[in-house]
Amino acid sequence: MSNEQELPSAASLASRLSEIRRELHRYPELSHEEFETTVRIRQWLEAADIRIASYPLRTGIIAEIGGLNGGPIIALRADIDALPIQEETGLPFASTIPGVMHACGHDFHTASILGAAYLLKAKEAELQGTVRLLFQPAEEKASGARKVVESGALEGVSAVFGLHNKPDLPVGTIGIKGGPIMAAADGFVVEVAGKGSHAAVPEAGNDPIVTSAHIVTALQSVVSRNVSPLENAVISVTKLHSGTAWNVIPDKAVLDGTIRTFEETVRRRVRRRFDQVVAGVAAAYETTASVRWIEGPPPVSNDEELAGLAWKEAEALGLLPVVPVPSLAGEDFAVYQQHVPGVFVFLGTEGPHEWHHPAFDLDERALPIAADFFAGIAVRALAHFVNTAAGGVVTGVNFDEGAVRG
Repeated sequence: MSNEQELPSAASLASRLSEIRRELHRYPELSHEEFETTVRIRQWLEAADIRIASYPLRTGIIAEIGGLNGGPIIALRADIDALPIQEETGLPFASTIPGVMHACGHDFHTASILGAAYLLKAKEAELQGTVRLLFQPAEEKASGARKVVESGALEGVSAVFGLHNKPDLPVGTIGIKGGPIMAAADGFVVEVAGKGSHAAVPEAGNDPIVTSAHIVTALQSVVSRNVSPLENAVISVTKLHSGTAWNVIPDKAVLDGTIRTFEETVRRRVRRRFDQVVAGVAAAYETTASVRWIEGPPPVSNDEELAGLAWKEAEALGLLPVVPVPSLAGEDFAVYQQHVPGVFVFLGTEGPHEWHHPAFDLDERALPIAADFFAGIAVRALAHFVNTAAGGVVTGVNFDEGAVRG
């Protein structure tokens, strides 16, 4: 079937993206288990005659548009995995998989980049390079981006662009800024070893629960006294496990949690002081403690020049660009930015709840807006790199005004 027959018309694309998003929402899959999601994305790409690139990924898929006459490569990234959350939206297209839900909007991200792909495919002959589409698995495990990089899919890429829905921004707004926009997200496990005893004879032991309580309290001073008020950091202890009986002082306690930071210097400082505080408090109570760090993604930090291009594209589309408050949530899009310049933006989706809430939902009117923006920024970025290399005049592809606003 011809490309013209397969591609949605401009008038129908908005509703088509909604259909795609809802199908993904009905059948969510957890990180590294996105087998059927991958099949669906492949089918949608192949139906639009978009070529599938061959990279060794177990789940997730890479595709390409353009490159008919060489030129630079720009990547657009969407994450495709869901969360282990029981859905409570009551939507007619709610998850059919018990205990699994698209509670972070990755279904929206995937449908948006597919929409951009449809628009770009319709203008493929005019593209000044290649647009590589990264449908990435396992963002929620902070490991999928590394899998994509290891596959070689980032080789030759000049810049990468990604998005996250933002339920606290109105539809029609887009959050863009240079520099840090999402935090490094490291986890920790602290094991406190003491000496158990009968609860009625505490002096016969060394209580790891008392030590742990003082560690939790002392850690809060790291942020208040070792991080400047002009910088940002969070330390949250989210689990504390110890003991098996009401009348026994145990010999061990375990604390879990996370630290969030925007700057590598702050990240290293907080981790160093964390280790010192834990060791010092443990010693003061005649116990010992070990810290195991769970390395999370680094901060998402946007390239200033490319953020400027994104701002111009948003203005050209009539969107309202805003400088967002950086989010202390983590995102493994940062892994791509360790290899190539990149920009991550927030799309306003005006939802009733924040990410990871069991009743999370979003306004689908933002789908065509996202598709328009990512098709446009891909074209603008290709022209930018062509112009930079050749010193010529930047040109672009003209999409129909409001092509997918339906």
